[in-house]
Amino acid sequence: MSELLQYKCPCCGGNIEFDSSLQKMKCPYCDTTFELETLKQYDQCLNQKIEEKMDWNNDHLENYSEAETENIDIYICESCGGEIIGDKTTAAASCPFCGNPVIMKSKLAGDLKPDYIIPFKVSKQQAKEALKNHTKGKLLVPKAFKDENHLDEIKGIYVPFWLFDSKTDASVRYRATRTRFWSDSHYDYTETTYYSVYRQGTMEFERVPVDGSIQMDDQMMESIEPFRSNDIVDFQTAYLSGFLANRYDVSLEDSISRANERIKKSVEETIASTVRGYSTVIPESSQIQLVDGVNHYAMYPVWLLNTTWNNEKYTFVMNGQTGKFVGDLPMDKGAFCKWFVIIAVIVSVIAFAAMCFILR
Repeated sequence: MSELLQYKCPCCGGNIEFDSSLQKMKCPYCDTTFELETLKQYDQCLNQKIEEKMDWNNDHLENYSEAETENIDIYICESCGGEIIGDKTTAAASCPFCGNPVIMKSKLAGDLKPDYIIPFKVSKQQAKEALKNHTKGKLLVPKAFKDENHLDEIKGIYVPFWLFDSKTDASVRYRATRTRFWSDSHYDYTETTYYSVYRQGTMEFERVPVDGSIQMDDQMMESIEPFRSNDIVDFQTAYLSGFLANRYDVSLEDSISRANERIKKSVEETIASTVRGYSTVIPESSQIQLVDGVNHYAMYPVWLLNTTWNNEKYTFVMNGQTGKFVGDLPMDKGAFCKWFVIIAVIVSVIAFAAMCFILR
């Protein structure tokens, strides 16, 4: 069984968890609050290199194949003795029997311990309200979805991210043209002048994020950026209490190519924005060198909301720090056709009126 970490209230013995609105640890039973500094002693064990030991009890898993159990860890809740089942990446969860928040210390120890964390700033209730606001004013969303929509699941998750710091030396060459037109009484003239445009410069990047979880969609994670660095703090396990958390299952090595891609795209777009005053601009060559690259491992807060409508599942994601909310919504085909006809009629009327005005 793997070792669990639970924060106990010194006043009543209940399990305490992080309150995003207070930015403190709070006991849900006696309402006592605690500063995070008072709980740092719980993290001392994580600073020691301890060899992980896992003793498996396979008796109750005899109906499962070996392949099915390879990705399962079993924990014992220290409050009620119930079994908690998680996969290899689960770092924080709650007991399904008593609901107490638990932290899997072995998933955060040694080289797996994050360097930084951004604590949740947005509460669960705010995430629910954000879903309602997400549907407001959208004419093509079915009214029944707005009226009948209910959440199947809402989870506050600390998602693992690899962060990349780097300086870049870049040089880009473009082929550009300027074109001018003029006419005389006999001919129309076009003159095209060709240029070779060269740009060179240095840019610095700090904490470029790359999602380190296979379970989270990369595009959705990037769509809720940016995460603001001003709220980033040194990692403490106390922040995980009351939320779910996964450790990375996308390695640093596998994330480097994605980070390089994001950095290169940003450099090329920034340099291209300085090439102005030409009719056409075509990149011919690009050389980007990374200098003094450094990486970090961090946990960022994300609200994940799932809802079902007409037997289809819809997933929404919210930045747990800034409140930025994204997710696809169903479309009312009848409303689409109605608005298409209305717009087509309006355009036709305007076109007819313009034609009549011209012919007068």
